[in-house]
Parts: sequence; C-alpha cells; structure tokens
Amino acid sequence: MRPFLAFIVAASLAATSSMIFASGAVAQTASQAYEDALASPIRTAADVDRDAARHAAQTLAFARVEPGQKIGDMIMGGGYFTRLFSAAVGPEGQVVAWQPAEFIGFQASYAEALAAAAALENVKALSGSIGDPAWPRGLDLIFTAQNYHDLHLAAFPEDTADKVNAAAYRALKPGGLYVIIDHAAATGAGPYAPDTLHRIDVDQVRREVEAAGFVLDGSSDLLVRTDDPLTANVFDPSIRGHTSQFMLRFRKPG
Repeated sequence: MRPFLAFIVAASLAATSSMIFASGAVAQTASQAYEDALASPIRTAADVDRDAARHAAQTLAFARVEPGQKIGDMIMGGGYFTRLFSAAVGPEGQVVAWQPAEFIGFQASYAEALAAAAALENVKALSGSIGDPAWPRGLDLIFTAQNYHDLHLAAFPEDTADKVNAAAYRALKPGGLYVIIDHAAATGAGPYAPDTLHRIDVDQVRREVEAAGFVLDGSSDLLVRTDDPLTANVFDPSIRGHTSQFMLRFRKPG
C-alpha cells in the first residue's frame, strides 16, 4: 500500500462524528445526521441498494459533509450523490449538481437525472462544457466519484483536467475540500488508461490536483479491493461493480 493511502477512514469517521451539528434547536452528532440522510425519502430504492457497496456514511464522513454546507457534485451522473448530499446538508445548505453537456449529448438519461436533481428544493442544476464548469464561488466541498478519469478521455482536449482543477480551486472557499474517488489503475499505467480502461493511476491524480494549488488533506483505503488486478476495463463483466477505488481529499490552503 502506498504511504499516502495509509490513512484509515475509521479515524476520519470518528473525528467527524465527535463534532456536534445543530439543525434548528436539535443537536445531532455527525453519525446521526448521516443516518438521517441515508433514510431520507428523496433517495430512491436503487440508491439504498447501492449504499453498502459505496460505504455511504463513511464517504460522507471522509468528505466531512455537514448540514448547511454548499457542495458541488462534479459530473453528477445518475444523481446518487446529489440526492445523498441534498439530504445531508438540509434546507439551510445547497448542492450544485453539474452534468457536462457532452455527457448529456451522449446519453439521454443524464439529462433526465439533471432535471430530477433540479426539482429538489436545495439543488441547483448546472450544465456546460466539460472543460468549463461554471461553479459559484464560496463552495465548501467539490466532490466527484468514478468520473475524474473521464477528464482524460481521448474525445476531450488534453488540458481538460487542468481546466477543471483550476475551476474547482477558484470556486472553493479557503479551506474548502476537493474529494476525488475513482477506479484505480496500476502504478505507472500511463496516460491511456483513462480512455482504454476507464481507470486512472492515483499518483497521476495527486500530481494534477496539487499542481492546481491544492494540498493533500487525507486519503482512505475504504474502497480498495485486493482481488482487482487493476488491468481490466471497469465495464468488463468480470470486474464491473467490484473495482478497487482510491479516495483522496484535497484542501484549498487558507
């Protein structure tokens, strides 16, 4: 295991869960707030079915999600995390759900997911070019799961990831967090792994994000699977739904 992936998510969960949040006059621990978010009626049955595999509560803790925050869900996909964040931040918070126009052009369901997200009271839906996310300023967190590698697909300009990381840096408030979860490629897999395998080398992600000005704030092996050889396309039936994934948390200094 690489040294910087040695952090344990349980430590993050324990530290976060010790904080007390207020919702109106009722104080909650973070763990109770996460349980309430998981039980929210805005979440679908399909969401609930995926919670165990995605370690939903622990992921909220790793991302340090709190009621009242303003969160950007980057490349929202089907909206699993958009709905989870919407429930977690509550009526005083906001989720900005961003779906790239290129994704919408590729598959109609992405437009449907964005429209469904827009119907939620505390969600703002955004679309636009994948290289130009128009985030509002002052976000507490920008989060993306299983999609950072898409910034390196051959269909997009080579500087797409650089532009997206720079946009995230501008949008986050000082001290804000940028959390990236993605399918792991083997060490040294090279620049073609995102396009051919839909995976990315964690060291490549770290280099790119730190080049934008972020500092590594934490990592977790929560989603690591030692039985994944890291060499199969993530859509291969032999591995689909069972890939090894890395979790990185970056912080904007200040």
